[in-house]
Amino acid sequence: MTSGESTRRAVLGDGYVDRAQANTTEFTAPFQQWVTSSAWEQVWSRPGLDLRTRSCLTLALLTALRCEHELAIHIEAAVRLGVTPTEIQEVLLHAAVYAGAPAGNAAFAVAQRVLSEVEGS
Repeated sequence: MTSGESTRRAVLGDGYVDRAQANTTEFTAPFQQWVTSSAWEQVWSRPGLDLRTRSCLTLALLTALRCEHELAIHIEAAVRLGVTPTEIQEVLLHAAVYAGAPAGNAAFAVAQRVLSEVEGS
């Protein structure tokens, strides 16, 4: 297992990574390899920021980019990394100031759904 895959598993969880790998085809394999290498090994594994900080940054960026599907995955990951619902709320509120109310509104809706699911499990 590469350091990228180890970091990806630490952040997103074994279940998510196992499902992604099980759904990988010959066509999508190069993309999965690139994501693991570039995002998870070359960036997320760097020593300059801890995983919680990287997670909060990711939430803000996904909010700004209106990537609600990815945001849901990373809200669950943030909780796994110890980011509290209050901290997630603050990150999303801060992002909304710079990304706009519609992006913030969508992000809060996703976060409320995911946090309810996480708390219910």
